[in-house]
Amino acid sequence: MTVSELLDEAVARLEKADVSFGHGTTNVLDEAVWLLLHSLRLPLDSLNEHLPDTPTVAKVKSFRALVERRIATRKPAAYLLKEAWLGEHRFYVDERVIVPRSFIAEWMQPRRWDELPTFFGHPNRESVGSVLDLCTGSGCLAILAALMFPGAKVDGADLSQDALDVAKRNILDYGLARRIGLVRSDLFAALGERTYDLILSNPPYVKASSMKKLPAEYRAEPTLALASGRDGLDHTRTILREAAAHLNPGGMLVVEIGHNRKALERAFPRLPFKWPETSSGAGYVFTLRREELAL
Repeated sequence: MTVSELLDEAVARLEKADVSFGHGTTNVLDEAVWLLLHSLRLPLDSLNEHLPDTPTVAKVKSFRALVERRIATRKPAAYLLKEAWLGEHRFYVDERVIVPRSFIAEWMQPRRWDELPTFFGHPNRESVGSVLDLCTGSGCLAILAALMFPGAKVDGADLSQDALDVAKRNILDYGLARRIGLVRSDLFAALGERTYDLILSNPPYVKASSMKKLPAEYRAEPTLALASGRDGLDHTRTILREAAAHLNPGGMLVVEIGHNRKALERAFPRLPFKWPETSSGAGYVFTLRREELAL
């Protein structure tokens, strides 16, 4: 069979099985392409040139087995492949951490810098001296921040020691152990008097009613990394209450909250949230300066 025929076969099988997406891909075609190119040990951007190829029998068998595992286990492809991607950056993942996905990651790239000063308030990347990635999980945002801000010291904090173990592996893979420190902490609890120019957080934000309806692929992820109380704002409330004490003057807080914008604005009507654009529109990530948190 050709690569093209194998791809068509996989798409049909995944569609029939009605698997769910959202862990690196958003549709059946992209999911099948990812599984196929990984099986064939080909770069993720090389599909078209290899569509006429005829893989070996062994590779065909391996790919079909991978598709069957995806269907039978309902685990996200990222767990089966032990990798996740944010843009061009690859991270190791397994069931100890949530699969990386964040709108904040869209801004952690130099080519977006022209848009960033509006939200982060620094005239150049070198002026950011300290960053906290709160609820770091796999360490992905901490790593992207270290790459984005070359002069910054970065901390990654998480309550889960399992997550920190995965984050340590990724930090070592990127050669950033001297610039990124890891702290086991329930939000700010173990951070003492540390302060930062920038605090990034993609905390748990799934509300209780939604947790009950999650597809199997999401239930394969650590509940600790998803659930945040009745309205999905338990963690965000704590962050808003305590962040000012950990921000330097003029420092910025950047938090991802999923679909909870209306609930958040009702709960904190006096805070002047700003909602920068993401690839899915505005309303998924808010920014506040230290001085605004006191309003």
